[in-house]
Amino acid sequence: MPIETALRFIDPPAQDADLLAVPFRSDLSADVKLPVPVPALLAEHESKGEPGEVVEVPVARGDTVRRVLLYGIGDGTPRALRKAGAAVARRAKGRPSIDVTLPRDAGEQGWSALAEGALLASYTMRIGASRTKAVEEIRFSGPEEARQAVLRAEVVARATALTRDLSNMPSSEKTPAWLADRAVEVAERSGLTSKVWAEDELAAGGFGGILAVGQGSASPPRLIQLSYQPEDTDGTHVVLVGKGITFDSGGLSLKPTDGMKFMKTDMAGGAVVIAVLGALRDLGVRTRVTGLVAAAENMPSGTAQRPGDVITHYGGRTVEVLNTDAEGRLVLADALAYADDVLDPDTVVDLATLTGAIGIALGRDIGAVFSSSDDLAKELLEAGKASGDPLWRMPLIEDYRPALDSPVADLSNVDAEGKFGAGAVTAALFLREFTGGRRWAHLDIAGVSRSTTDDGVMTKGATGFGTRLMLEWLGRGLS
Repeated sequence: MPIETALRFIDPPAQDADLLAVPFRSDLSADVKLPVPVPALLAEHESKGEPGEVVEVPVARGDTVRRVLLYGIGDGTPRALRKAGAAVARRAKGRPSIDVTLPRDAGEQGWSALAEGALLASYTMRIGASRTKAVEEIRFSGPEEARQAVLRAEVVARATALTRDLSNMPSSEKTPAWLADRAVEVAERSGLTSKVWAEDELAAGGFGGILAVGQGSASPPRLIQLSYQPEDTDGTHVVLVGKGITFDSGGLSLKPTDGMKFMKTDMAGGAVVIAVLGALRDLGVRTRVTGLVAAAENMPSGTAQRPGDVITHYGGRTVEVLNTDAEGRLVLADALAYADDVLDPDTVVDLATLTGAIGIALGRDIGAVFSSSDDLAKELLEAGKASGDPLWRMPLIEDYRPALDSPVADLSNVDAEGKFGAGAVTAALFLREFTGGRRWAHLDIAGVSRSTTDDGVMTKGATGFGTRLMLEWLGRGLS
């Protein structure tokens, strides 16, 4: 389900709030009157003003008691305020409302980060009996200039929640056709145009990679295109490409059980693309953006592709499939080649839960960016830092390119002999082959697309990583 918590901006703050949250700083000062001196109270609790700290204070109000939450904001950076907002929202779980006083000097980025953190921490996804519900309404109060920042945060948070929803949906329902239907719904309510290629149209168009990956499943593949045309365009065109593997068993190169448990989220990159396209108009983004989602289910069966098969991708490039569990790059290759041939973009960015290797390299908190453009890599790194979806640049090592050589086809989909290792690097090098030399970046989000705990802005399950990053980057405009 989406974020059910409502958001309002009010000024001045309500006087009848059951729960009032007020910021305090590292000097233990806070703009609130309490029956006891605030600095002394916080010192008694050994509070340091760090983000995530919350001190609850009961305050008499006639015959009733209201509660004031003093929440730490640390150094007041957007990162700290995002964490603070999440902590406040989690303390308000199960309540009808909470009134949150914004730090007056936080600035637009700070106010937006705090509101975004509070909404993201209110996200829940459960099929069946509900657990403790999130707070029903968050009412922010602060300077009038904070209003637009809070409203922008709501758009971004709800887009991130949509990414999480799509990714968390069980694959028993989430077929490629289901994902395409959801994308069309997003297009209809967001002023986008949409196009969906069904199986026969993929065959007629020469999308051999998508067809090969999906041929073992009873649920046929799809290619989804969403197009955003701003009214006041800046003259640039970006294509976002998302991996949309709605379930990945590994195909005949079967995954072990533990590796397969969470493969319903293997379409997280595609979910990011759908959610981002749906939010662009509300954010007033001036760049023309086309989204492509290559959707298939990778299953073993009598019709599944086999190791050793050779497939022909869109545009005619042939690939020897040596591992059917390296399927994401096969569907992305078709979409990238189509983008280059037909859409003529200025910049291409693909997002994919592509390799387990990247999770080993960077862990669960930082995504990877590979790029043939130093300027583009720099833009994405800066947007990642600002948005709370951090990236680390990884190298495209030319000496590893021979790993993709095949004796029978133009390319192989993996380093068959394991001579070079660096699975995330060789996967990125494979994708680069289909970009036509355009300004391109590949985001490998396999390590960061899922959280194992409820912590901060994260709820156990899909994280929505990449949504905030892409919206921040596109909102800044291109260099």
